[in-house]
Amino acid sequence: MTWLDKHRESEKFASEAEHAKRDGDLEAALSLYRQAAAFEAEALALVQPDKARTLGVTAVSAAALYFKAKEYELSEDTAIAGLARPDMPRFAKEDLKAILQAAWNERAFSSSGVKFIRGELLVSVSGGLVAVGAAPLELVHRKVEEIKNLYFRAVELLLNFPLRLHGPPPDVIREQFRPWLLQAPAGSYQFALRVETPRQMELFPNIALEVEDVTDRLLRIVEASSVGSIEQLSKVIPSEDYRACFVKQIRNLAPTGKTFDRLIIRSPSHEDTPPVVFSPQSRKILTDSLRTRAGQKSDDEGQLQDQITGMLRGVHLDKDWLDVTDEKTGDTIRIYQAGDAIDDVIGPMINHKVVVDVTIHKDGRRVFKDIQSYE
Repeated sequence: MTWLDKHRESEKFASEAEHAKRDGDLEAALSLYRQAAAFEAEALALVQPDKARTLGVTAVSAAALYFKAKEYELSEDTAIAGLARPDMPRFAKEDLKAILQAAWNERAFSSSGVKFIRGELLVSVSGGLVAVGAAPLELVHRKVEEIKNLYFRAVELLLNFPLRLHGPPPDVIREQFRPWLLQAPAGSYQFALRVETPRQMELFPNIALEVEDVTDRLLRIVEASSVGSIEQLSKVIPSEDYRACFVKQIRNLAPTGKTFDRLIIRSPSHEDTPPVVFSPQSRKILTDSLRTRAGQKSDDEGQLQDQITGMLRGVHLDKDWLDVTDEKTGDTIRIYQAGDAIDDVIGPMINHKVVVDVTIHKDGRRVFKDIQSYE
């Protein structure tokens, strides 16, 4: 049999495995993934030396299929063998590193007894002050916090919870869906987040499979938000309030170019889903998307608009205000009617530099319109 024959057999079994997984037959899915991986490994051995891209794609596919089959040792072996090849293309080496790290993590956690829902998010930042394997602590802390908040939001969306404007996630969410921060492969600065399997899954009997797919759902939300497509985002998030919430949170992930200039989110266990890349242009796209939505509801036409840049020092959303220390004058400016702001968006910004759009009323009060991180 040729490479193409083996590859087609692998694709057939992988497709059947996906159908079995969607039907809830996880045991059959694992068996089919094993067969798909075995055929892809055989196809890998048949790749011609001058077919660099085919080599890379096949190696990544074989390692990923073994990973999906929970054959973590075989996944490791395939990834290591691929990384050792001098003819392996760079794009494939990056993917193989990610799969290798994910397999190591799975084996380590399997031996410790900790179980996770399917999939993980691999987040990397690069450019500016970020070096390979090193980044400013403040930057990393904020990005970890923002990703964690996105995970909780995705879980709440899956559970059909009403949109939470203030306060932390409900106790049942924080207790049952515990995020973990994992070491990620070297390259720029990277970290991985996973969510522990709920210890009392019986609390969510009707959505067990949906909970397992929370990472996939979040990836699709991030992807749709990144391009600013209302139509695409509406398909992933039917609720308009949730859509606006996610766009605001995701916007703050995007760089402005001052400290770093690129952020990438991907999942090693979803190799068919392309990575989502954020640049300073992405932030502009997301801001324009929010302004288009706000413009449809605006009742402040003709009033004076202003933008304040400074440190966010005080927040009291229940009393409907926030305080910003203006970087130009040093004065503390109180901004009213901030109750529409969301704690998950505001929280990581406290004691950090922000940009706030306001409307100035006739009595001199500044009324909240929008807020985003300065970096």
